Amino acid sequence: MYNPTVARLTYRALLGRRRALILFALPALLIVISIAVRSFTGVDDKVAADLLGGFGLATMVPLIGVIAGTGAIGPEIDDGSIVYLLAKPVKRPTIIMTKLIVAIAVTMAFSAIPTLIAGFILNGNGQQIAVAYTVAALAASIAYSALFLLLGTVSRHAVVFGLVYALIWESLFGSLVSGAKTLSVQQWALALAEKVSGPGFVDSSVSLPTAVTLLAVVTVGATLYAGQKLRRLTLAGEE
Repeated sequence: MYNPTVARLTYRALLGRRRALILFALPALLIVISIAVRSFTGVDDKVAADLLGGFGLATMVPLIGVIAGTGAIGPEIDDGSIVYLLAKPVKRPTIIMTKLIVAIAVTMAFSAIPTLIAGFILNGNGQQIAVAYTVAALAASIAYSALFLLLGTVSRHAVVFGLVYALIWESLFGSLVSGAKTLSVQQWALALAEKVSGPGFVDSSVSLPTAVTLLAVVTVGATLYAGQKLRRLTLAGEE
């Protein structure tokens, strides 16, 4: 279920000059802000949790997920070059799984690692806050990558829809509206962070069993549906 050639092409597409600049910019901004906050406020567990949650998990992780998830397949479909890949003797599920693995790896590298570094800068992992949000970023990276890979498969406007989801649903409705919190990847990831961190620093509106179940269901469901859409795309091209 993994093809090195497909993976190499996908890494090359995702880490091209334009996307790489965006991917590096968000983590760099988080680390710069963390250094500035630490220099002005000193060690403060609450401030560390607020920054890692408010900017890191709520904004940086979903945005990187949009770039990596949609970028793994969307541009190939848009410009028609996916036809050349589909013409190769590679199974369609293998293509989707390989691109998902690459998207997850890129999202984790550009979100979870900077989150851990920023957490140690802010409070030296006091109350396990740095590790807690890193675990949340890792879990969210998987679900976001699957969701946005699916979006890149079904829509030519995947980036726009992905940004709307990341900035409006996750950052606004998913944080403020009670009913929407249950359907928020951010809240599911926070449930894992809450389990790891000290009491009172991380709060999730979703229970841990529910969060783990929904993360698994969304990831598997989005991957399977993306595979189905890619298979239909192949049939349409052959016809």
